[in-house]
Amino acid sequence: MKKRQIGSSELYVSEIGFGCMSLSDDYRENERIIHEAVDMGINYFDTADLYDFGSNEESVGRALKGKRQDVILASKGGNEWGEGIDGWRWNPSKKHLKSAVKASLSRLGTDYLDLYQLHGGTIEDPIDETIEAFEELVEEGLIRYYGISSIRPNVIKEYVSRSNIVSVMMQYSLLDRRPEEWLPLFREHNISVLPRGPVAKGLLAEGWKRKLDDDGYLQYSREELQEIVPQLEKIAERERLTLHELALRYPLASNEVAATVTGASRVSQIEANAQAGDIEPLSETLIEELRSVTSVSQYDKHRD
Repeated sequence: MKKRQIGSSELYVSEIGFGCMSLSDDYRENERIIHEAVDMGINYFDTADLYDFGSNEESVGRALKGKRQDVILASKGGNEWGEGIDGWRWNPSKKHLKSAVKASLSRLGTDYLDLYQLHGGTIEDPIDETIEAFEELVEEGLIRYYGISSIRPNVIKEYVSRSNIVSVMMQYSLLDRRPEEWLPLFREHNISVLPRGPVAKGLLAEGWKRKLDDDGYLQYSREELQEIVPQLEKIAERERLTLHELALRYPLASNEVAATVTGASRVSQIEANAQAGDIEPLSETLIEELRSVTSVSQYDKHRD
C-alpha cells in the first residue's frame, strides 16, 4: 500500500488508516482484525484514551504486541474521567495531559506514541499551556509529534499559528466537504489532514438506504440524499469501483491528506478498506464530477 508523509514529520503512513474506535470488547476478534490490517499493509492505527474509557487502548496494545516496530501508533487525550467525575470532563491542562499520556502508554504497552492529538479543544482553553505540554512530551521522548482533532476553525487557526502541530484530524467525506476551505492554510504550513468519517455514517457504503433517517445528513435532506447517493453509485460502477471504495479514495485526492482513517469491526471490513488502498488515484476529471454532484459548505460556528 502506498504511504504518505504526515506534514513535516518523519511519519509515513498507509493511505488507508485504521480508526480503532470501531473495535468491540472482544479482544480475540480485535486481534484478528488488527493483524489482518497489518498484513494487508495498513500501518496507521488511531485510538484515544476516551474510547471505552481506556479499554480500547488496552485492546489495541495487546493486539500490536510484537508488531510495534511495524506501525505508526496515534492516540488522543484531553478528556478526564475517574473518581468524583460524572462521566468525563474536558481538561486540556498541562498537568492532565502529561499524566494522561503516561496512562495511555501503559495501556498500549509502549514507551512512546508516534502521534499524540488533542481530542477536541475550545478557544477558551489555556492554549499556550497545552502547547507547552506537547512540546515537553516531545522533549521527554514520550511522543514523537503532536496534532489536534478538531473541526472548530478558531481553535485550528490558533494551533496552526502558535504550535508545531503536524496534523489535524477532521470529519471529511464526499458528503462533508467543509475541510476543503482549510486545505490552502494547511498546505502553507505543511500540516496534514487525517480525515475521519469518510463513509458518512454508512451513507457512502453498500446498504446505505438503511442508514437514511428523516433528519438527513448535515446540510442534505433525506430527499436530497435519495437523489445524490444513487448518482455517486452510478459513477462508482462506471469506474469499476464500489461506492465504499470511491468514498475512501475521495479525500486522498487532496495532497494535504495523509491517510483516510476508517474503522472496521469485522475482518471482511478491513479487507474492503485495504483494497481501497490499492486503487489508482482518482483522476482530476472524476474529482470535478464528484464535486459537481455534491456540495461544499463551511463551518458556521466557532469562527472568531
